[in-house]
Amino acid sequence: MKKRNALTRIVCALLCVVMMLSLAACGETKESSRSLFAMDTTMTLVAYGKNRESGLNAAESVIRSMDTMLDPENPSSTVWAINHANGENVVVPGQVADMLTAAKQVYSQSGGALDLTVYPLLKLWGFIDNKYYVPYDYEILDELSRVCFDQVLLTSFPSSGTYTVSMPSYGEMSFGAVAKGCAADKAIEAMSAAGVTSGIVSLGGNVQTLGLKPDGSQWRVGIDDPNNSGKGYVGVLNVGETAVVTSGSYQRYFTDVTTGNTYHHILKPQSGYPVSNNLLSATIICADGTMADCLSTAMFVLGEVQSLNYWRQYGKTDGGGFDMVLITKDNRIICTKGLIEDFVLVNEEYTLSYSE
Repeated sequence: MKKRNALTRIVCALLCVVMMLSLAACGETKESSRSLFAMDTTMTLVAYGKNRESGLNAAESVIRSMDTMLDPENPSSTVWAINHANGENVVVPGQVADMLTAAKQVYSQSGGALDLTVYPLLKLWGFIDNKYYVPYDYEILDELSRVCFDQVLLTSFPSSGTYTVSMPSYGEMSFGAVAKGCAADKAIEAMSAAGVTSGIVSLGGNVQTLGLKPDGSQWRVGIDDPNNSGKGYVGVLNVGETAVVTSGSYQRYFTDVTTGNTYHHILKPQSGYPVSNNLLSATIICADGTMADCLSTAMFVLGEVQSLNYWRQYGKTDGGGFDMVLITKDNRIICTKGLIEDFVLVNEEYTLSYSE
């Protein structure tokens, strides 16, 4: 009888432990989400587990701080200081140094396809204040003379851990082509530092994940249908911890009421006009969100053939490479071969191929 009572107590104790573990596991899968508007776009942050609220607070704080820092129209921002320094050095925080380092690398490797100093041209076209305008050729030539990313200098002072930036007095810079990628990077870092091990942030066309989903499975990230934006996907990517960043002509554009012509916001730095090639969008999958943002713009500017050549030369680096999904105007989807097991086509109006 005593043995049976002892055995009963042991079984009950084990059941209690199992129940407690189950409850703890359930607690780890609890989800919190938050929406905010920053960097001219609606953002969604999601975190799981017991530290989810503190993780979201930390991530939101980082994003709002960077939004203020990088607004070129805000006189208190770092970018305003750079643009109005009359060629003098300006002390900048580490995030700016990270973005410039990545942008400089892509600028050099892509032959100038990514250029952060096209800001005067973006203003001329009305993409900054939404007062859209089709400029005359001579106006574009005037603003092209201010494009000068090759003369932007970033200096590091390792002993003090500080950085300075200088640029010609006639130039103006914007981090619009890389800011959300860096913000996503830093938001994920902040969530992780707060103890979150599973989460995802969506900043406009930028998605970045932390760990895996709470159940251990991969994240499913939809790739927008450029011909039906916001209403459908061409396919779904199954990914682990990474960044998925898309640039496309369908994201921001206007139609001239006089001619009926449509103009989008991604400008070719060499011409000052919106990029005109066979691409509708370029999506980059890369561990580094800042680099992914740089690459998505540059690959869209380069077009199908040149972007694939770029990937063949730079995208296969162990530990630092990238893959991409290109969508063309004739409804083709080209994935690089690293996505063979990760991309699932869901829209049969498109044809899918993989590039070596």
